[in-house]
Amino acid sequence: MSNVFLANVADIDWLQYPGHFGGALSKPLVAPETCRSRRIDHRISCYAPMARVEDHAHEVQEQVYHVLEGEGLLTLDGQRHVMRRHDYVFVPPGVRHGFRNTGTVPLVFLVITTPVTDQEVPL
Repeated sequence: MSNVFLANVADIDWLQYPGHFGGALSKPLVAPETCRSRRIDHRISCYAPMARVEDHAHEVQEQVYHVLEGEGLLTLDGQRHVMRRHDYVFVPPGVRHGFRNTGTVPLVFLVITTPVTDQEVPL
């Protein structure tokens, strides 16, 4: 049990990562920097109204966005989708995507990414 990591969300600081704007904040809950995870990056994000992450694509990473509160506009390869509470999406590698809070209250969602880096790992 030496690698077990137990914490509360309040223990982790909010960060604004590159490519995120206007109060698009995240807490790295399970990540290399918090618990030395090697395969999973699990974050909770809170976007203020009008906050956004710019459109981008990953080479090898897969992601899941799961909305807990609020409303936002997700773009997937140029197509727009409204995401609300309990909606979730799986984004495979190579799909351009961006997310913005289009509502009037904070947009709170989970982001699960694997692997933790977007680089091809040799077999």
